[in-house]
Amino acid sequence: MHEKSLGTIAVIGQGYVGLPLAVEAAEAGWVVFGVDKSSTIIENLNDGHSHIEDVSNSRLRALLKAERYIATNRYQEIAKASICVICVPTPLDDKGTPDTSILESAVKSVAPYLTPGTLLINESTSYPGTLRDLIKGIVEQNRNLGSEGIKFASAPERIDPQNRDWKLSTTPRLVSGLDIESRRAAEEFYSTFCRNLVPVSSPEVAELAKLLENTFRQVNIALVNQLVPLCHQLRIDIREVIEAAGTKPYGFMKFYPGAGVGGHCIPVDPMYLLWKSRQLGIDLPFIEKADEVNGKMPEYVVERFLDSTQNRESKQVLLLGVAYKPGVADVRESPALNVADQLKSRGFVVLYLDPLVKSVPGLEPYRGEDLRGAIVITAQPGLELESLVSAGIPILDCSGVFTDLANVERL
Repeated sequence: MHEKSLGTIAVIGQGYVGLPLAVEAAEAGWVVFGVDKSSTIIENLNDGHSHIEDVSNSRLRALLKAERYIATNRYQEIAKASICVICVPTPLDDKGTPDTSILESAVKSVAPYLTPGTLLINESTSYPGTLRDLIKGIVEQNRNLGSEGIKFASAPERIDPQNRDWKLSTTPRLVSGLDIESRRAAEEFYSTFCRNLVPVSSPEVAELAKLLENTFRQVNIALVNQLVPLCHQLRIDIREVIEAAGTKPYGFMKFYPGAGVGGHCIPVDPMYLLWKSRQLGIDLPFIEKADEVNGKMPEYVVERFLDSTQNRESKQVLLLGVAYKPGVADVRESPALNVADQLKSRGFVVLYLDPLVKSVPGLEPYRGEDLRGAIVITAQPGLELESLVSAGIPILDCSGVFTDLANVERL
């Protein structure tokens, strides 16, 4: 840890993006105010308890002891910072369209405390034009001096929780600004803890690149998901097909099927791109179809499961691994929730078993009940199937991880 301070920054939002950023910056030598509206999160963080898997309690406590990191819900502290980074969620609303209300609220809260010369950076994923048209406009409306004297930059987050190969410091960082001075200030900041910076010509390029990254994944996952019913009818293992195709040393990238797409990026980012295109009167049929294909996978999974277990009478079904990806306890946007809804709509009682997830709204933990069968959604570390297999419980494995086990059928 650096003995000399590089200055003071504020990170707005202490979730899966904001807290790791705050910790990396603090370890690099910045004094960091981690700002969040949740009093519970603030209290836990100041007590040294991290709610994010990528930040250990020991790292957090070392920074608290060194007075490099302070969690607070006082936006007034932003006035002490030369840099303010916005890291808040940008989800979809009930209609599947962009919901920027949290981002807008954060900028409104921040704006009155931005002092001349402050660099305001947006890491929150959103449509191209968000920094220039939305964020700058809100600052102009909610700050006495308008946007005068404020530098505006965009550096979209590329966090992949629990990825041991690519971390915040090693993943290339896209950086841009509304002017050269803003971009250079952002580069100077991120260079203190990021190894590889990628400057781009405008914030719109950075914003659209982030959307393209995950739209690419959405479309290619949809391609393999669309092949699942075909391969099942042909009695061909689609994963063996993917592995075979993956031996080609160029022009192919492996994507795998599953119960749907989950997490904070793949189901969401393409919809921001689709929304923006519709505002301009431009159709993006590939993206629309990909969303449709992946959105129908939970229904297909349930139909496939019920077909393979039709000789069993129990109305209780067990979901194994309900987080959106292995190694995390986060169930937001998890396809497991959609599979559960499909089962419930057919009159089934849905139970769950997950070594990392303590509770799931609307689901009860498995306690040995009689089962019609089980569905593996996510192959969590520590997830054991042996007792179910030995009891003769049929299992549909959507993860493709559990091979060579009796009564286990891979999607």
